[in-house]
Amino acid sequence: MKTVIYMDHIRKSFNNKTVLKDVSFSAYEGEIFGFLGPSGAGKTTIINILTGQLRKDKGDSSVLGEDSEKLTDEIHENIGMVLENSGLYPRLSCYDNLALFTEIFRLPKTKIRDVLKKVKLEDAIKRPVSKLSKGMTQRLVLARAIINNPKLLFLDEPTSGLDPNTVLEIHKLIFELREDGATIFLTTHNMEEATKLCDRVTLLNEGEIVECDHPDALCLKYNTEKSINVLLKDGQSVSLPCDRSSSKVISEYFENDMVESIHSSEPNLETVFIKLTGRNLK
Repeated sequence: MKTVIYMDHIRKSFNNKTVLKDVSFSAYEGEIFGFLGPSGAGKTTIINILTGQLRKDKGDSSVLGEDSEKLTDEIHENIGMVLENSGLYPRLSCYDNLALFTEIFRLPKTKIRDVLKKVKLEDAIKRPVSKLSKGMTQRLVLARAIINNPKLLFLDEPTSGLDPNTVLEIHKLIFELREDGATIFLTTHNMEEATKLCDRVTLLNEGEIVECDHPDALCLKYNTEKSINVLLKDGQSVSLPCDRSSSKVISEYFENDMVESIHSSEPNLETVFIKLTGRNLK
């Protein structure tokens, strides 16, 4: 696998406060790599270091094979970013906002209509940004980030505060970008979103990585209860051990049409995070 993002023993402090203590990880080509943690954990600081906006105090970091503090124009042209600050010009139309970036990346203007169609904003092409809904604005930010067909896309809380339909549209586009070979670095508080989207997730707490693996693998790793929870049609809830000793009981429930629902007990990502850190994600 080709390494697209690399961090090795990164440390960063602000005013004697250590934000990143000793962070090491790699993300690979064609991977949706989730970086998860509460506000203030250091996620945005990591993005700023990787994109050359901040200098690290210690350690090594690279993006697309280049030192993150020495990124060339060619590397920047292969990076897209969706950050908390949209950076859009509210008085300009969707078209004119994107036209500025076609100039920066030396792209034909025909790319504008193509990318607006991709994010389902083709009908708003002449509309000023100030007249867009929050969801439409976020889709325009995403359009701007992918107009140059980046090999690496940084998404910092891309669906925060959006309605479910817009979230689904953005998720679909993220999967399409991965299928086209892009590497996606995603930060989010939303563990359900991370479970759905990410090939691997890294759990970050107080500047340190506490775990990194596929979401399902992490949930199975910290499944200490190993039980099966059965809700019967009479309202009774039954917890059974997750082994062969329960097979006869469960079989009888089904044979007598008694089962309303049945679930295994493995935790979700948020439960795993709380178990490891003692902290909520908000």
